Parts: sequence; C-alpha cells; structure tokens
Amino acid sequence: MINLEAFRALPHAISLLGMSGVGKTTLSKALQEEANWYHYSADYRIGTRYLAEPILDNIKFKIMTMGDQFVADLLRSDSIFIAHNISVDNLEPVSTFLGMYGDPATGGLNKADFLERQELYRQAEVLSMQDVPHFIAKSWSIYACRNFINDASGSLCEIAEPKDPNDPVIRPLIDTSLLLYIRGDADTEEALKERARSHPKPLFYNPLFIGPKLEDQPDDGAGVDMINFARPLFPELLEFRKPRYRDMAERFGVSVEAADLFGPNANRTPTADEFLVVLHGALAREIKDNPHGAETLERYLAACAKREGRAPSLANGLRS
Repeated sequence: MINLEAFRALPHAISLLGMSGVGKTTLSKALQEEANWYHYSADYRIGTRYLAEPILDNIKFKIMTMGDQFVADLLRSDSIFIAHNISVDNLEPVSTFLGMYGDPATGGLNKADFLERQELYRQAEVLSMQDVPHFIAKSWSIYACRNFINDASGSLCEIAEPKDPNDPVIRPLIDTSLLLYIRGDADTEEALKERARSHPKPLFYNPLFIGPKLEDQPDDGAGVDMINFARPLFPELLEFRKPRYRDMAERFGVSVEAADLFGPNANRTPTADEFLVVLHGALAREIKDNPHGAETLERYLAACAKREGRAPSLANGLRS
C-alpha cells in the first residue's frame, strides 16, 4: 500500500459515484476553489455540448406555440436569437428539457416524447463520460490543474453495466481515474427522499426501472399528474441504484461514507488534504477487505504515473 505522503503527491483524477444530492458537486466545487482541482461537471458537458441543440429547439418550440405572433415572427425572421445560460450552478435548462411524464395540458410529456428525451439524455451522458480522459489531459495541458474531479451524474450507474470491465463507459473511467462511491447513511437517504417528495425534479431512469412504471399509463399522458407520478419513484429508484453503485465500487473503485467526508450532520466540507486522507484510508480498507482492491490501486497508480509522465512544461511550471 502506498504511504499517505506519496499518495498526496500523486496527480489525482477521481470520478464520483452517488445519488444526486449526496454532495458530489459540493465536494467538487470546494476542491476547485481551495486547491485548483479541475471540476468536470457531467451535466454541464451534457447541456452545453450534447444536448445544446435539442434544448434550444425545445425552447423555440415553446415560444412558437405560445400564441404570441409578434415574438414568433421575430424568431422566424432571425431578428432575435435564443440562447440558454447553462452553468455548473444553473443546470435548469437540462432539467426542463428532460421533463416529466404526464398530461401535456399541465406541462407533462406524453410517453413517446418522454422516452425519446430519456434516450437522448442517456446517449449524451455516455458521451460525456467517454470525454473524461480527454478532459483529464486538457485540465493539465491547458489549465495547469494537477488534480481532476469528475462530478458525474447520479445516473452514472444506470448507463453502464456495473460488472463489466469492458463496458464503454466504465473502461475509459477506470483507465484514467479512480471511481469513488459516496455512500449515504440512513439520515442522508431520508433527507434525499424528503427533498424528492417536496420538490420532485426530472430524472433519468434506466429503461429496466421506468418501463414497468409506464406500462399501464396512457400513451398520451392525459389525466396523469406529472408530480404525483414522479413523487413515489425516487425511493424505489434509490434502491434500484444502490446495488449498481456497490457493484461498480467493489469491482473498480472504493467507497466512503458521506459522513466521513461531510460530517455526521453533513455540515462541513473537507479540505483537499482531508479529502485525500479519507481517500487513502478507503483504499487501504479495500486492499484489506476486497479481493479487487489491490488491482484497483495498481490500476490507479499506473494511470497517475502515465499522467505524470505526460505533464507538459506549462503545467510543470505553474503547479509549484
């Protein structure tokens, strides 16, 4: 096992696993602000690269069907243009595009449109994760960020086959980064469930999960309250995802408790050094308790060495 001092000195690249709301973005932003880690946001990449055109098309469609002829004519004649303002702190355009199944008369999507957008999001998320190796290299070569954090979507476990090392999502991630599963305790999970009950939001669902939920629902969504349809899904989705997260972490990464990072009441954010101490301890436990642990560490050390060897002179000059 590599000692803590040597582990701290590695050029780190970490891919975060865990439910939306467990603290992935909070941790990523803190590492960026405090220690210049490169923060790669999957949803930002999805919204600005892979779903940018569908998002804008949806906005334009809404405008053209509002019944405001003045605005419609301006848009049709290219007298005005529409742009979204997606940022790491404002991913609302992605969420509103994904939408919810329900009665279109009250803002929902019919079954065909809902499933089409689910598939578009799945494709975009796959591509965003396949982009990670490129951004790891770019983070150092252009931005001189020695360390990298992949703020992956909560649905990462649903777009991959968790037990397949050659899965087209898993392979590029484990070849270039360390998968870290942030596991919520009972209190964390209850807080996530309460948030989902009080403020349901559009989510991506694995077809194996959402398919049975839609079977007995009308194709046109007529009469279906989208909020009431979505509200009970989250607790079941949480249970659906947990074994998938666990399988990915056990075979290809490490796990930490959310409380070990954020405190028992989720009231603090770790410093970069505290984060690395927790991560080093998690690796030590994996080597001791998990038959895949030694392989995980060996693969990650090889990835770090490869990245270190490719460090450009610009980064070498700026990182001291």
